[in-house]
Amino acid sequence: MSQSAELWRRAVLPSGATIQQAIGNLNEVAIRIVLVINDKGELEGTISDGDIRRGLLKGLDLNSPITGVIHRNALVVPPGMGHDLVMRVMIANKIQQIPVVDEQNRVVGLHLWDEIVAPAARPNVMVIMAGGMGTRLRPHTESCPKPMLPVAGKPMLEHIMERAKLEGFTRFVLAINYLGHMIEEHFGDGARMGVRVDYLREQAPLGTVGALSLLTPRPDRPFVVTNGDVMTDIRYGELLDFHVRHHAIATMAVRVHEWQHPFGVVQTKGIDIVGFEEKPVARSHINAGVYVLDPAALNALKAGEHCDMPVLFERLQAQAMRTVAYPMHEPWLDVGRLEDLNLAREQGEQGRLKNGLSSTGS
Repeated sequence: MSQSAELWRRAVLPSGATIQQAIGNLNEVAIRIVLVINDKGELEGTISDGDIRRGLLKGLDLNSPITGVIHRNALVVPPGMGHDLVMRVMIANKIQQIPVVDEQNRVVGLHLWDEIVAPAARPNVMVIMAGGMGTRLRPHTESCPKPMLPVAGKPMLEHIMERAKLEGFTRFVLAINYLGHMIEEHFGDGARMGVRVDYLREQAPLGTVGALSLLTPRPDRPFVVTNGDVMTDIRYGELLDFHVRHHAIATMAVRVHEWQHPFGVVQTKGIDIVGFEEKPVARSHINAGVYVLDPAALNALKAGEHCDMPVLFERLQAQAMRTVAYPMHEPWLDVGRLEDLNLAREQGEQGRLKNGLSSTGS
């Protein structure tokens, strides 16, 4: 069980925990599973990213108890099962983690697929929108394109590509405009990183999706699109699989954003006071700047036309095509302002970019 021999202990939560605590555990321990135990130390079940996403889609919130998202009767194996047999069980059941339990159903270990095999290569293209001028980050962007601003010793753009490469992506298209020659000089054809890099050269800014109208040839399968200033621990492969599984024309990663009213709210009906709510919390989904598009979605774009991603989604919806939201909870940071850049650099100096960003985002 290698490094997971003791790591699993950090992934244990009591059955009375909340979804927020489960998300925190998934992000901190980073083995994509939470082991839920009862007061006797027995395994109640497991929680994965997918279980939490399904709970959020059903209307649960971060303060809901994890009892509503626990996967009960999880597949387990006994201590001493051989490595080859564990592999076959994982493959047959299409799972990436298997708890090891003793005769009393108490967790004594965990097998992780990531320790057994490297991620499969994905032929899908990832397009990174890197043409913005970064006006809110001046003077830093006066002589450097925003995606090339250094964080933890390397450009943000390189962090994005390296993370995607870890999940099997090796084909990248960079949409460039402002100071784009600096991006081309740094990445070239991608050989230095062991990937293939092509370029979309905008003659004028085309918005957050307009450059995709210039794709030649068009991708022949769903492809990932991300903004070049989004630092996140999202699993691009899982996002892609989610898109395919739900037969969508376009998928948007979304995050739950909470805002607390600074005052107590008085509820009225006419002039009569009918209730009070002390500093209520409003929750909404915000666009995280990461997407998956089916090649057919490009039919809604006009060559060389300025277009932003929400407009593309609206056009697809107007044609009765299915667009879906991928609720994400992974650490995420949109580096659009100076304070965001400083935060990313602070986390980079503390080594958190290697082990996962903090959950703070803007």
